Amino acid sequence: MAGLVERRSADDPTAADPLRGLYVTPEAARRLAAQAPTEGMGEPSTGQPFAVTDERDAATAHTGGSAEEAPGCFAPSDRSVALARRFGLSALDLRILLAALAPDVDRGFEPLYGYLNDDVGRRRATVALTLDLAGTGPYEPGARARFHPAAPLLSGGLLVIEDEDRPLPGRALRVPERVVAHLLGDDGLDQELSAGEVELLPVLQPPVSRTASDGPTEEETFAGRLAALAGGRSLAVHLRERRPGTAAEPVTDGLRRAGLPVLRYRPDGRRDDGVGLAAALLREARLRRAALVVGPLPERPDGLVRALAGGEVPVVFIGSEPYDPGWAPDAGLFALDAPVGGAAADEVWSSELGAVEAGFDLAAAVAPYRLGAAQIRRAARAATALAAFDGTPVTAAHIQQSARQQSAPLLDRHARRVRPAVGFDGLVLPPEPLSLLQELVQRARHREKVLGEWRLRTGGGRGRGVVALFAGESGTGKTLSAEVVAGELGLDLYVVELSAVVDKYIGETEKNLERIFSEADRTDAVLLFDEADAVFGKRSEVKSSHDRYANLESAYLLQRLEAFDGIAVLTTNLRANIDEAFTRRLDLVVDFPFPDAEQRIALWGSCLAATPCAQDLDLDVCAKEFELSGGAIRSAAVTAGYLAAGRGGPVTAADVRAGARREYRKMGRLVPDASPLWD
Repeated sequence: MAGLVERRSADDPTAADPLRGLYVTPEAARRLAAQAPTEGMGEPSTGQPFAVTDERDAATAHTGGSAEEAPGCFAPSDRSVALARRFGLSALDLRILLAALAPDVDRGFEPLYGYLNDDVGRRRATVALTLDLAGTGPYEPGARARFHPAAPLLSGGLLVIEDEDRPLPGRALRVPERVVAHLLGDDGLDQELSAGEVELLPVLQPPVSRTASDGPTEEETFAGRLAALAGGRSLAVHLRERRPGTAAEPVTDGLRRAGLPVLRYRPDGRRDDGVGLAAALLREARLRRAALVVGPLPERPDGLVRALAGGEVPVVFIGSEPYDPGWAPDAGLFALDAPVGGAAADEVWSSELGAVEAGFDLAAAVAPYRLGAAQIRRAARAATALAAFDGTPVTAAHIQQSARQQSAPLLDRHARRVRPAVGFDGLVLPPEPLSLLQELVQRARHREKVLGEWRLRTGGGRGRGVVALFAGESGTGKTLSAEVVAGELGLDLYVVELSAVVDKYIGETEKNLERIFSEADRTDAVLLFDEADAVFGKRSEVKSSHDRYANLESAYLLQRLEAFDGIAVLTTNLRANIDEAFTRRLDLVVDFPFPDAEQRIALWGSCLAATPCAQDLDLDVCAKEFELSGGAIRSAAVTAGYLAAGRGGPVTAADVRAGARREYRKMGRLVPDASPLWD
C-alpha cells in the first residue's frame, strides 16, 4: 500500500495539499486530461471500449453517421461498434455513451468530470458535458433529441438519465453495469436476470439423425420453420400449446440450432408479472443477438406482452390460453398453434429406449401418453434412472411412472386421485361387460391413430377424447372397473367430487366443470364422474327459471363433451336418468348386472383370497343364501376379517355369516334366520 501511495504522489503536484480532493485546480485538470485513460489500471484489455484520441477531431462531431466514422476524443472498439449496429446508434450516440461510461472504467475521469462540471462532487458526465465533448450542445435540437425516451440510447436501456429535478443539460448520465461489463468483454448474464427465472441457452449444433426414418419429428419441423422465420430480426409470435410443457423445448432447440442463443424466461408472478424485467430482458437479448422464449404466460399477460413485443428481437410467447389481439395491438404479434405430438412419438420412444431389451410391448405401454418429443426424452431418461435405482431392467412400470410425472397433473385441486392397484384379474364380471372394458382400453390406446392419423373424427370442433358410461346398481363394480381401466393404461384415476362441483349460484357449476375438463384435456389421466346423473341428467320442459338454467347446464355439458380430449368415465345407478343426447356422445355404454350365485362365489373367494380362513369354510352356501352385490360382499368380507382378527383366529363360517347379515341390515332387508350350518 505504501508503494502505491508513493507511485501516485510522485507526479501529483497536489499531493502535499491538505485540501486535496476537495477541489481540482486547472493544473490538476490539465494533468488528468493528458494522462492515458487506463493509467494506473494495468495493461488495457482487448475488450477496452474506447481509447483517447486527438481532441481536434471533436470539432467535426455530428448527430448522424455510422459508428465506424465516429470522430472525437473517443475511438470506438470492436465491441462498441458491434453494439452500435445492434442498437441502431448514430456516431453521436456512441460518443455520448463512451463519455458517460468513462468514470466506470477509469477513476481518473471522476475528478476531471468534477472540474468540467464546476462541482467536484458531481463526478459523472452530464448531458451538457457529453455534448460539449462531442462538439455540439443542448441548444442543438438534433443533439438534444438523443436523450429522448424513445431515442436508441434510452429505449435500448444503454443509458440512464438521473437527477430528474434538474434541467436537462445539468442531469447526470449513468451507464448500467451490464453494458459496461459487455463492452469490457464480460459475457456473463445480467445480475438482474440471474434470480432463477431466466436461463441462458447457447447455440446448438445441428443434431445427427436419431430416428430410424432419418427425419425430424413434426415438432422439430415446426420449430425449424419458426427459427428460419425469426432469423436475427424482430419477430413476435404467440404460440398456443394444447398441453403445457410440450412446445417450449422444441421451439427453444430449433432457435438454438438456427444459430440463435436463447434467453428462456419463465414468469412466476413476481415483479409485476415480469414487466419490471422486460427492459433488462430486451437489452440482454440485443447485446447477445439472442431470441426470447417466454412462457408459460401469467394469467394476465397483456403488460408483459406489450413490454416485450416489438423490442427488435425475436420473441416467442408460449401459453395454453388463446391469443388476445388486445395484448399488444401495435406490435405486429401473430398467433400460431403448436403441433400436437402424433405418430412420430413412437419413433422418439423407440429411439430413446432402443438399447433396452424390453420384455414388454413398448408401443402399448406408452400409447395413452400424449407427450411432446422433449417430454418423451426426459421421461425416457427418468425411466432409465428409476430402473438403475431398482437394480432391474427398464420395465413398463418405470416408463409409465416417468411419463405420468411429465404430464404434471393439477387435477388434485378439483378431484381425488386414486392410484390404481387392481387389474383385470381382480374383476368378476360376465363376458360381455368384460369385453367392453377391454375395448375401452384399446380405444384409449389407439385414439391418436384412429381419430388423428386416420382422421375418423374431424370437423365440428370435436376432440379426441374417449367417454364411457358405466350403468348398474350400487356395488356392481363400476368404480372398481374404472380403476382397472386406469391401471391397465398406466394412468392415475381422478374421482370428481360432485359436492365441490355443483353450486347453487347460477353459472358457477359450469365454471367448476370447465376447470376440471380443461385440466383433464391437458393431463394423462382417467376422469371419473361418480353418480353422474347429478350433473348429466335429463333436460325437462321449462316451467320455471330453475328449469331453464338446469337445461343451460346440460347444454353446456353436451357441447363440452364434444370438444373433450381426455379419458372420462361416467357412472350411474339408473341409466334412464341420463339424457339421450349425452348417450349419443358416449363411445361406450357398459351395463353392470347384479351378480348371480356363481359370480357371488367368485367374489367371496376373491375378497378372502389373502385372508387366513378355516379349513371347513364353505362359501358356496353363503353366496347362495345372501344375494349381495360385489361391493356389499367386499364390506362383508372386511367385517368377517375384523371379527377373526379380534378373536385371534382364522375367518370362520360364523364370521362370514355375521358380515353378510350386517350388510342385509344396512340395506333394510330381512335377515335370514340362523341355521345350524352356520351357527
